[in-house]
Amino acid sequence: MTIRDVARAASVSVATVSRVLNDSGPVRPDTRRRIRTVVARLHYSPHGAARSLITRRTNTLGVLLPDLYGEFFSELIRGIDSSARERGYHVLVSGSHSDKGEIEAVVRATRGRVDGLIVMSPDLDARALRRNLTGGLPILLLNGEGRRFDSIRVDNYGGAVAMVRHLIGLGHRRIAHVSGPAGNRDAAERLRGYRDAIRTAPGPARKPLVIEGDFREEAGYRAGISLLERKDPPTAVFAANDSMAIGLLAAFQESGVRVPGDVAVAGFDDIPIARFTTPALSTVRVPIAELGSKATRRLLEHLTGSNGHAVRHETLATTLVVRESSGGKVALQSKRVAAK
Repeated sequence: MTIRDVARAASVSVATVSRVLNDSGPVRPDTRRRIRTVVARLHYSPHGAARSLITRRTNTLGVLLPDLYGEFFSELIRGIDSSARERGYHVLVSGSHSDKGEIEAVVRATRGRVDGLIVMSPDLDARALRRNLTGGLPILLLNGEGRRFDSIRVDNYGGAVAMVRHLIGLGHRRIAHVSGPAGNRDAAERLRGYRDAIRTAPGPARKPLVIEGDFREEAGYRAGISLLERKDPPTAVFAANDSMAIGLLAAFQESGVRVPGDVAVAGFDDIPIARFTTPALSTVRVPIAELGSKATRRLLEHLTGSNGHAVRHETLATTLVVRESSGGKVALQSKRVAAK
């Protein structure tokens, strides 16, 4: 079925059908209704590729993430997809798996297939983007760096400082940190916040204790077992994300270690499952779905020109969320951390 068949059945020109389908020009109401009736009766669907050649729009947004595993990314995609669908756009999602060659290949593959691109990748810098993209494709970076591109980032540093200070305020003096993977900007900022909070804490100097992780539950579990084997195990552990904190909880539970009685545990992100763990997990809340939704709205503003194409950089504040796992008073929940 083609647009010519629709035009013939409705006794109008192809141009008139096109105006109705694209809502791009004046058509008499009775003619518009007749065309819509014919389209429905013939089950006609415009050919997306052909339409994009004419309009130079695909009504599709690309999303490149470092991984598709875990609740953080599912929440992020949910926020992106929800805002995109509200505005009549579809979403194509791909994971880079922290492979630089794969990242650049995915970016090149988006040429002509999407109207704009949301990129969250700790391994792809602005120069690589410019090298692999042509035609001025609008780009928005999530937790990335690049002056020429719009960007939205999370106050990872401030959130980490707030959590470590919370643990210090509860009397903990040996606080360990399970970091994220090397090369990841989010992990690096959370580690920097941990180190600075330890260094500037009042009282006797404390030595940082860092075990490298990879943002997955298994890394948290291994870190928990490793910490319990130390002669001087920490009294609190701050994980760089909730997934590793959940792994810590499992390791401590299996070993008969009480949380928070013997050791306090805290995470970062506040993924949906965090409040359902046993005990419920203290964490630093990142507005994950809002981050995805805001990124989509900002990218579409660029596409429509409603922001005047002015490049903007924004940092989202985080929130300290205190639950049972850190042993603090739950009344402290929702203490907002100012964005830096």
